[in-house]
Parts: sequence; structure tokens; C-alpha cells
Amino acid sequence: MDEPGVCETKSPFLVLMVPVAPHNLAARDAIRRTWGNETLVRGQLVLTLFLLGLPGGSDAEQQLENVRQESRTHRDLIQGDFMDSYINLTIKTMVIMDWLATRCPGASYAMKIDSDMFLNVQNLVAMLQTPGIPKENYLTGMLMWDRPVVRDPGSKWYVPEDMYPYSTYPTYTLGMGYVFSNDLPGKLVEVSKDVQPFNIEDAYVGACLKKLGLGPTSPLDPSRWKAYLHTYNRCEFSSVITYILGGSTQLVEYWTDLHRPEPPCNPMLN
Repeated sequence: MDEPGVCETKSPFLVLMVPVAPHNLAARDAIRRTWGNETLVRGQLVLTLFLLGLPGGSDAEQQLENVRQESRTHRDLIQGDFMDSYINLTIKTMVIMDWLATRCPGASYAMKIDSDMFLNVQNLVAMLQTPGIPKENYLTGMLMWDRPVVRDPGSKWYVPEDMYPYSTYPTYTLGMGYVFSNDLPGKLVEVSKDVQPFNIEDAYVGACLKKLGLGPTSPLDPSRWKAYLHTYNRCEFSSVITYILGGSTQLVEYWTDLHRPEPPCNPMLN
């Protein structure tokens, strides 16, 4: 499944690529109702697409048919020829990079963003429009330094030594959401041929960057890249770029509240 012509008439400034499981229609619909519905931001064209693998299980054929119908309705699904699973997230990410390099090379920037994320697209585009932000070899997000490789076979993040022999990962950006200049996807795909794949997708992108002689850039304001939510705060959400949420219902709820006409921050409380 593909949308090869979406970048042909006008190249977007920013492409948001969302890896998501085939069955997770609720997440896709929530994104379509919220940040994925923002197509013109600060005068710039923004495109949101979903990247799926193949469904498994006894109802795989029905899931495939559901996805085909959804694709006909929304025209925003791309499906790769691999089994959709946690262990295959690295494949999923490299399919995203290959699609950007081959189908949308004229875009200025792209972002890989998970489906359980709150994304403030206005703040992200404003950051990318800041004078001095690189237009090439640029990747930023929440940076991870000197992260140890997990060798416990019982762990979700286990990587055996024959896949990755070093004890720590190169500096990388947390996979919840990272943005990059759109010259990088083609370079990452090419260099990945010389970097043995392992199943921690964000660290693998970091390894490919290192092989290119590059590394991620610290964001202009690291406090805007949040991970897990503690409590919802409307003022805080108006200033962040990312936040990991508890689910699609929460995304719609918070988004709706944030976009009430009242100012998000009470000056009396500042």
C-alpha cells in the first residue's frame, strides 16, 4: 500500500511519519482529529502519513481488508512488506526513511513520531523556522547519552552481543519522536547496508548516524521534548513539542482542552 504521489504537486515543509500497528485504528483516527489535521502551519505545508506492517493472527485477512478500506477513505496509509511487531521496529523505521528518500525528496524536514504521542505542531514548525536551524545533516529530539545495552534475555530491550557487540549505544534521540532534515533519510538507508541491524530502532538510527560521521543535535530548548506525562497542565502543553500519552482518548481530550479560546496560561499564576 502506498501514496506515491502525495508530494508531487507541492513539496511539504514537514512530513510527519507515524509508525502504527494495522489494528490500531483508534490511534490513527485520534491523530487525524488532532495534530494530524494541521496541514497548514505558520504558512508551511505539513503532511501526516501512517506506516504499517502486515497484520498477524487468525484475523489477519480481515485486518488487511479493513486497512484497504481505510486507505481508500483517507489516502494516508503506507504499508510495508514485513510483519508488524515490536521486534521489527527497526525495519519499520528504515521503510519510513526509504519512503521519504524515494517518494518525498523535496520535503524540507520530516519527523518519525509514535502513535501514542501528543505533538504540538505549531511549536515544532516554529522551532524549525528559527534562524540558524540546519537544513542538512540535522536530527534532534530528546537525546540519550551513553545508554547501556541491555543483555538480559528476559527484557523487552534485550540485544544479544552477536547483534551489537558494544556495551553502550552511540548518542541517539529517543524514538518517541525525532525530527530531521530530509537529506538524511537517503543517507541513512545507504549507510544501513554497512551497519548490522538490531532491534532497538532509535539506537540503530544513532549507530547509522555515527557511521556517517554525524550525530544528533541538542534541541534549542530540551525542556520542550517531554517523555511521560505526570499530570495534564494546559499552560505546559501550550509550550511543549512532544509528550507521551496514555492513549487515543487522552489525546483527543487534551487537544480539545488546549484549543479552547481562553489563553492557556493564567498570568496571575506566573
